[in-house]
Amino acid sequence: MSFGVNKIYDIKERTFLFSKPIILFVKDTNFDRTFSSIFDQLVRSATSVGANIAEGKSGSSKNDFLKFHIIALKSANETIYWLKLIRETLNIDKNKADSLMLEVEEIAKILATIILKNKAA
Repeated sequence: MSFGVNKIYDIKERTFLFSKPIILFVKDTNFDRTFSSIFDQLVRSATSVGANIAEGKSGSSKNDFLKFHIIALKSANETIYWLKLIRETLNIDKNKADSLMLEVEEIAKILATIILKNKAA
């Protein structure tokens, strides 16, 4: 699972495509029921990034656009948290977790740039 080869530069498409490997990562990971809430949170936060971008792109105003991108950034940061927690506490494929973390960190940086540029405009 590598995101680096053919990067998508449309943030709406990129965040949508990020959701799929997150879902597959959770599906393919064997974990005790004790940890199901952590994996649920991971799926919720990761898929929320793209959902908020999609909603922000169809917003009726610049404020809507900014509001949803800020929420998407917060969800990306939450996704980083859950991936780190899973990577550090469970016996999982660390390479997959690292690859997912690198992608969501890059998405978070892109979102922060979009927000800053739109606040300045």
